[in-house]
Amino acid sequence: MNIDAHQHFWNYTADDYPWISSGMERLAHNYLPPQLIKITQPHNITGSVAVQARQSTHETEWLLQLADEHNFIRGVVGWVDLRHPEVEKDLERFSQHDKFVGVRHVVQDEPDPRFLLRDNFLHGISQLSKYDLTYDILIFPNQLPAACEFVKLFPNQRFVLDHMAKPDIEHHNLSEWKRDFDALAEHDNVVCKVSGLVTEANWKVWHQRDFTPYLDAALEAFGPERLLFGSDWPVCLLSAEYAEVLCIANSLIDRVSLHEAKAIRGLNTAQVYGLQPQ
Repeated sequence: MNIDAHQHFWNYTADDYPWISSGMERLAHNYLPPQLIKITQPHNITGSVAVQARQSTHETEWLLQLADEHNFIRGVVGWVDLRHPEVEKDLERFSQHDKFVGVRHVVQDEPDPRFLLRDNFLHGISQLSKYDLTYDILIFPNQLPAACEFVKLFPNQRFVLDHMAKPDIEHHNLSEWKRDFDALAEHDNVVCKVSGLVTEANWKVWHQRDFTPYLDAALEAFGPERLLFGSDWPVCLLSAEYAEVLCIANSLIDRVSLHEAKAIRGLNTAQVYGLQPQ
């Protein structure tokens, strides 16, 4: 069971994806399941978790439709407005679909570094456990202290840290990120995706050794039982091809036992998201 725990799909329009800006032209195209299936087949990837890229319930509906059409998509982490007082209506509606496994909000784009701790957002998070849903945490390093407070409030909620909180790999900034990253890892209800690292490096010039101290930190802090492999395709294409992203992850995975490697490559993802057997 090899599952890509983090990838995206879209039919591109500039209005729908304003974050695809100048210098990101490679992303300004449609990226759909047949393309991902084709490039993952040589690597024996047997499924994926599709993650929201727009803060829109229409996109969530569309991702679930794609999941109905393609067995390769094992789960969908969608978006609902967790701040809305009637958020349960959307959660109940989407949870009727077996492949709706979690929710994400693009907190990294919120100017308030303590956005996660707003009362209306916390209310929305408090509803997730009723529907056995995960919450994916997408943040920058300066938001890690708030994230530590946040996850402590919900000890029975499953949280997934996306992209290792996006450390500044390009400038080799490690110590402050590692301090707060390690603090978050102390909470057993948080797991971490080994994903999204290539776009935190220099997009044009990077070396595999650039990622080593960050991968070391992830393995030390979370252990192989709480790490998930994710490609962040197609966003990763800004800096690397799929095979190169997999190679970076394998530089960590190859250091653990066979059982632990299987866990990182897919078993952990299936367990955390409660993916249905194929």
